[in-house]
Amino acid sequence: MQAPLDLRLVTTFVRAAQLGTLSATAVQVGRTQSAVTMQIQRLEEVIGQSLFHRKGSGVSLTASGARFLVYAERILKLQDDAVSALSDKGLHGSIIFGSPEDYLIAFFPTILKTFGSLYPDVEIKVVSAPTVELRGLLNSRQVDLALVSTPNATDSADVVRPEPLVWVGSKPTLELHDFGETIPMALPASNAMDHRAACDAMARAGLRYKISYASNSLAGLIAVARSGMAISVMTKEAVPSDLYILNAPLPQLSTLGMLIAYADAESSPAVEAFADHIRRVLPTL
Repeated sequence: MQAPLDLRLVTTFVRAAQLGTLSATAVQVGRTQSAVTMQIQRLEEVIGQSLFHRKGSGVSLTASGARFLVYAERILKLQDDAVSALSDKGLHGSIIFGSPEDYLIAFFPTILKTFGSLYPDVEIKVVSAPTVELRGLLNSRQVDLALVSTPNATDSADVVRPEPLVWVGSKPTLELHDFGETIPMALPASNAMDHRAACDAMARAGLRYKISYASNSLAGLIAVARSGMAISVMTKEAVPSDLYILNAPLPQLSTLGMLIAYADAESSPAVEAFADHIRRVLPTL
């Protein structure tokens, strides 16, 4: 008789397949790395197949592991669906949610608090990353859903909220910064939409500029803007109260669209509930 599958082992396997390292898996499942290794070995004994190629703490799926992953994800989703459908205590489950840092700072304290009051038994883990990185995390199923940006707020009917980009500085006007002919800018990394929008706008306006600081850390960009050594670009709602939104002679920047993107075509009830909550609450903030 085939031994039954332990759902804890299946959960550890899925997380290891998504993350690609046993050390990161250990953090997510709340166990030591040696315990995770033992769980994977026990599952391989039950399945009768090697599920991972191992190199240090890194792992990659074998052909058998890739086949089993399809079933493992289905098993865990059915478990969440069954508990949600039959429990008299409301929605259950676990969500890994991704978002750019500025959206998290501006909007998500309220969204997470209100969702938590409605569904206290849903666990939400948050990953902060730029849109370009979140797309990769969604494709590799390391996050379940994410709030991502599109360059134009009118690109899609699925836009949950438009959010304008603005120039930010330590003084009320560009002239007061006394930069001279070349304007120093503190921007996200070059693959970020904010970076491209800022450079394109400056080029169209014929203004001279230089990239003095580049980082995907919003805290770093804010610190440089506060120092007065450069201006920066960020979404309007993320601008701290001690910084100023700058206008002419700087060119107007584009408005981004905020979209909800999923890792899977079929999402768990907890993921769908959180996405629906974002759609309802985000436009009102």
